[in-house]
Amino acid sequence: MSEEEGKRGQSEAEEVSQILGVVSEKVPALIKGLISSVFSEEAGRNMGRAAAAFYKELKEGGIPDEAALKMTKDYIAAFTNVSEFLKGAVPPKGKPVETVEECKK
Repeated sequence: MSEEEGKRGQSEAEEVSQILGVVSEKVPALIKGLISSVFSEEAGRNMGRAAAAFYKELKEGGIPDEAALKMTKDYIAAFTNVSEFLKGAVPPKGKPVETVEECKK
């Protein structure tokens, strides 16, 4: 490997390191913001209204009580599952993501 190729490789590695540094700072903050918006007081009210409207539509459509209740629980669980996934995507505080493989996880 020539000296020029070595310098270029080192420069590219430094660039990747800088990118991962920015990603490890910005992405967790973005995810935390999304989580807080999902679990805010207003989001809770909106989810309650949406669940009630969903249940009402099921009942008006002739779905039996037990089935409508289960379907409504599943509807709400979908929102909770997305939030849990997002929580798992945030690395522990103070531990930056250092490799592309860690970002993929």
